[in-house]
Amino acid sequence: MAVSIHGIAASRALRPLWAATELGLDFKHVPVPYQGGATRTPAFLALNPNGHIPVVVDTRPEGEVVVWESMACALYIARHHGAADGASITPATPREDAEALRWSFWVMGECEADALSVLMHRVVMTPDRRKPELADAAERRLAVPLRVLEQHLARQHERGEAHLAAARFTVADLCVASVLQWLRPARELMAGYPLTSAWLKACVRRPAFAVAQALDR
Repeated sequence: MAVSIHGIAASRALRPLWAATELGLDFKHVPVPYQGGATRTPAFLALNPNGHIPVVVDTRPEGEVVVWESMACALYIARHHGAADGASITPATPREDAEALRWSFWVMGECEADALSVLMHRVVMTPDRRKPELADAAERRLAVPLRVLEQHLARQHERGEAHLAAARFTVADLCVASVLQWLRPARELMAGYPLTSAWLKACVRRPAFAVAQALDR
């Protein structure tokens, strides 16, 4: 079997790249940028007619499997290329699998748009293009889902588990952290959620995160 991941780490493609790196997967990285028309070529559109990265292509004995949508890519890699052994990022029980699914969908619906607004208007855009009022409004809205996450982590700690789905880091943590790491510039906001802040710092300090981020360099 051979896996190729199309996209760059400075995008949502970080999610499958991070998952594959955590698993020590021998994969091919195809650094397709999201700018300059690279995702609008006939060859790329044959992989993803939406014209977005990432795309995972998994060549299997039974045929080629193509996956797009970043969270789906990360969850697919964990499920089909990891071992459900209670040690890797792959969910090992139905409960862990459910947590990975629900928190991945949750962070996309409840957090991603506002987290991206914070990142763009606090860091990425040039100062003349930033609109701090948009970042401020996004941070106010994020207080609600961050409270939900903080409460969940508190319950996890009561169970003796420091992560979203288990005592160990799993793909559930990876998917949620891949979005919430955009909030690291919002120090005042994150200070109000100490368990979430500590959990996020631990996630992004993982060696595999740094390796995946460096794949574009």
